[in-house]
Amino acid sequence: MSVVALSGLSQAKLLDWYDANQRPLPWRETDDPWAILLSEILLQQTQVSRGIVFWHRMIEAFPTIQSMATSPVDSVLKAWEGAGYYSRARRLHALSQYVMLPSSEGGYDGLLPQSYESLLSLPGIGPYTAAAVASIAFRQPSACIDGNIRRVMARQQKKLEPTNRQVQSWADQHLVHQRSGDWNQALMELGATVCTPQKPQCQHCPIESSCQGREGPTAYPKAKKTKVKEVTLWTCVEFDSRGNPIVHQRDKDGLFGGLWGPQINEGDVPEAIHEQVFAGVVKHKLSHRSMTVHVFISTKTSTKLALPLSEVATSVLDQKIIEAIKGTDYFSSKSVTE
Repeated sequence: MSVVALSGLSQAKLLDWYDANQRPLPWRETDDPWAILLSEILLQQTQVSRGIVFWHRMIEAFPTIQSMATSPVDSVLKAWEGAGYYSRARRLHALSQYVMLPSSEGGYDGLLPQSYESLLSLPGIGPYTAAAVASIAFRQPSACIDGNIRRVMARQQKKLEPTNRQVQSWADQHLVHQRSGDWNQALMELGATVCTPQKPQCQHCPIESSCQGREGPTAYPKAKKTKVKEVTLWTCVEFDSRGNPIVHQRDKDGLFGGLWGPQINEGDVPEAIHEQVFAGVVKHKLSHRSMTVHVFISTKTSTKLALPLSEVATSVLDQKIIEAIKGTDYFSSKSVTE
């Protein structure tokens, strides 16, 4: 691969730009490795604006690794409620318990490990997160790559479809070891705020002079097509004698694993279900799945007592289903205690 390297002057310009223009994110105001790790886990699949909200919530609920490790996983899921991709929360809980183990049992005596290799061995930690935490929290010389850095690299090198190995090689070559954490964040900040997918602001880019793709930046990298699966689902929600909806905890390995909600079934709505009260249709989209849920209310009272929804973690989809039910005359006619 032909690589046009950034000069030392360009690297200095990018770091100066970052020092002057970085967004005031709360995890940039602390050197606590746990707080930094938490931000990186949250930002894996959550927009920064929403990530700030959930970071504050999580750090308040679990200010230390120990506080999370000694809490039940259901408490972690409840605090994570609304952030999506709940497997992240379950793995984070497993990570905290692993770190709290004594070194004689393979753990880290309650201290987050500092090296890239050790971080990579923890539950839920991939190459990006390991490099980001190692460099930002511990100033280790580890170059991380994410979607933003991939886009910056592709435009700098005029590459349509750079491989992960090519992007990592470019990132490794240009890493500023003396400020590795700041350098990684500077590249990501550039991609997030200036070298954006659409309408990049090349006139404000501190390394525009070395960009081989600056004449047509939006062509690089080539956009990936995401296949979205259309799924038809249905649910028939039962109520207890007090008029509260019955919810079940889902298997941890399935969709919305470990969360609570009505029983959701895949496939066409059975004919017999139409004898129940129809509450409407709920639409919900995930990154690779578009769901249409037909919601019904059972006319039979369950012999079970429902758990208060305020005490269990529910997904956004489940919350939409409950809201659809609450909008029916049938629901309002019941004596609801929640």
